[in-house]
Formats: sequence, structure tokens, C-alpha cells
Amino acid sequence: MRLRLLSLYPDQMNIYADRGNLTFLRKRCEWRGIGFELTRCGIGDRFDPEAHDLIYIGGGQDRDQKAVAEDLVRNKRDQMFLAHEGGAVILAVCGGYQLLGRSYQLEDEQIEGLGLAGLETVRDPGPRLIGPVSITVEIDDTERVVAGFENHGGRTWLDPGCRPLGTVRSGYGNNGKDGLEGVRDGNLIGTYLHGPLLPKNAWLADHLIGLALEHGGSGRVELEPLDDRLESAAHRSALSAADAR
Repeated sequence: MRLRLLSLYPDQMNIYADRGNLTFLRKRCEWRGIGFELTRCGIGDRFDPEAHDLIYIGGGQDRDQKAVAEDLVRNKRDQMFLAHEGGAVILAVCGGYQLLGRSYQLEDEQIEGLGLAGLETVRDPGPRLIGPVSITVEIDDTERVVAGFENHGGRTWLDPGCRPLGTVRSGYGNNGKDGLEGVRDGNLIGTYLHGPLLPKNAWLADHLIGLALEHGGSGRVELEPLDDRLESAAHRSALSAADAR
């Protein structure tokens, strides 16, 4: 077994140390004896949508995000749609999450997005939405809590019928008003939780690994349990910070 991971724009979209998500996925595979293959794909590059089981994109500065948005639409839109339709796992965090939608607003400019998810991101005269956050999610018929950190000026609104990743327990979520956080469509997940996300929520990392291995042809995999005492402590700390708001 091996997990084939594609990191999109790792140099531009890593403002919140979200590269730690990639390291965490690698280590959890290595600890189980699962092969791990990482491919980097930057501005001007193209990729084979059938050659990767998990596609990851993090968050970036506004100027970098604009350049990435233009490149995504010009050079990678068709491949992203084909990968999503083929069942590849897609995890997009913060700025990467915003780019999944039809458009997002940068100052007075409307930037075209991928249109891969039914959402739009707009600006608001209010303050940035910053702080610890926790959300309730339901995955595989099990209700779990995801904890992390959010820091975004954009307000994201889902289309009617578009499924959120979860509902806000503490914090702001997509826009600070409707109580929703992130988006989920099949094996696609977009979220504002970063910092990075996965080391604080090890079970979610394992869920993504299982989906990716299944996409790669390994079938439904029962992952070997790991000693997650440190990861559990990190989750408790992040959850405690969110609940203290």
C-alpha cells in the first residue's frame, strides 16, 4: 500500500505552517509501514488527475493567493474536476478553501475561483474572524469534534443544499453568522481550521488516509491503531482554548 499525495503550491500557500499537515500524514503512514509518495505542483505546472490519491492546498498571503487563483483556473481546473469526480481526496485549508468556490473578493476585486464547490467568499467591513474554534462533524455515522484555529477576513457563504463540514461549537466558522464551518462534497473537504489542522485531530488524518488508500486501489483499509497520547493532548488543548472563548 502507498499513499500518493499531491501538494499544490507548497511555496505560496503555507502561511499558517500548514505544511505540518503533510508531515503528519507522512509520519502516520510510515509508522504503519504504508508507502508515501509526495509530489509538489506549483505555478505553471500541470498534473495527472489519476496519479494522486490525496490533493492538498493550504493558505497564503493575498498577493500569493491571487496568483495561485489565476494559475488554478488557467492550468489546473480541468484536472481538479477530473480528480474530484474520480474520487480523489481533496483537503483545502483557509485560502485554499476559498479558492474552491466560484469567486472570492480581494479588496474591491472579484477573483475567479475553481467553481469546484458551491460557495462564494466576500469581504465584510467587520473585523477579521480570529481565534480558537471547534466544530461538530459527522463522518461515517459518528459525531466527532474538530478543534483548531481560524484567521480570515473573508466571509464564506454556501449555496442552498451545499453541505458544510460541520456546525460551530465555539468560534466563527464560515462567516460568523450562520453557524456553519467548511464544506464537504464526497471526498472533498474545505475548512478554515489551520495551524495545522491534522496533528490536533489525528482521527481526521486517519480518515483521510483510509479514503486515499481506497482510492488508490487498496480497498477498505482497517488502519493499525497508533499511540496517540501526544495527539490526544494536542486535541484537548485546542478544544479547551476554543471552549474558553
